[in-house]
Amino acid sequence: MSTSGLTTTQSGSQETAKLPRPRRVTMQALTLVAHNEVALAERPVPEPGPRDAVVRTTASMMCASDVHNLSGAMAVPVGRVLGHESVGIVSRVGDAVTRVREGERVAVTSVTPCGCCDFCQSGAPQQCGGGVGGYKFTTQQDGSLAEYFVVPDADFNVARIPDELTDEQALYATDSMSTGLAAAEQANIPLGGTVAVFAQGAVGLSVTAGARLLGAGTVITTATRPLNARLSAQFGSDLVINPRHEDAINKIRDVVGQHGVDCAIEALGTHETFEQAVRATKAGGTVVNAGYHGWQATGPLPIPLVSFGFGMGGKTIRAMLCPGGSERLQRLFRLMVNKRIDPTPMTTHRFGFGDAAKAFDLLASRADGIIKPLITY
Repeated sequence: MSTSGLTTTQSGSQETAKLPRPRRVTMQALTLVAHNEVALAERPVPEPGPRDAVVRTTASMMCASDVHNLSGAMAVPVGRVLGHESVGIVSRVGDAVTRVREGERVAVTSVTPCGCCDFCQSGAPQQCGGGVGGYKFTTQQDGSLAEYFVVPDADFNVARIPDELTDEQALYATDSMSTGLAAAEQANIPLGGTVAVFAQGAVGLSVTAGARLLGAGTVITTATRPLNARLSAQFGSDLVINPRHEDAINKIRDVVGQHGVDCAIEALGTHETFEQAVRATKAGGTVVNAGYHGWQATGPLPIPLVSFGFGMGGKTIRAMLCPGGSERLQRLFRLMVNKRIDPTPMTTHRFGFGDAAKAFDLLASRADGIIKPLITY
């Protein structure tokens, strides 16, 4: 192999010299420029720390939590790069990285734990370093809606994408599908049991698919938009209720009995849907909160006392954040490779990266039936 930058023929003669392509020093990134206002900006291409990897982005998605963060739910400084759902090609790795190689096509979860702290070692990596501490993109460091982004603790968080999967499929494993399936996993669904899922956005639809995968006998969901309702049935719901047209709790009890469902999962992040999940669950059942309550960041989250048995009803309430780590990604990839689940019907809109701000505005307005926008670079 020639190391001089020259191209050599089979006979050994040298052809026109081809110098190595210089490494880029600047890039485009979607940044916060003011309250609830985003725009593309030129930024330096990031450098990896010793345990980090820099990924050249090939595709991204946006999440409702991106919108909620910028409305004041979490402190995001002006100039911060947004996003936490991206895949791409490893461009550079830090000196201490041993499991990730340059040139690999990889995915990274939205939650990037260190894998070393007390929280990680005690089985709560999502809380890495403290409450919700594993959620680092945008809130603690620049996010991944950029032509290049940094993955912290790359050996723990980076997973190679199987050749059988497209970038679009792999993106769902980075957040919404992973969160929804994790919520179903945490719900203690008995084989043949009854499940209610409140809201059918990207996370709620993934919960519905996960409940079916885990052996639920009856899955009941709520959705107000026609497309979401159709997808809910496609993903495994036996009954889709429009709570604007009928009382969801009464309808659920009509189907499963007055005691309620074995487990209920809140997937929107409002006081109303959380309260409904508690009310719908039978004594001794499990309630899982998968929704992000960032748009109602003030005030306590209400628990209906009668439905909670005045604290003695034996109901378990769990709060869910997307799991992190490469092992989690590999398991989700396996589900898609073997066609156990196909999340791509949730992709409703497609944009080039130059139109990323338009995609954000559309998601913020929830217009045109948007569920998940795919952005390619």
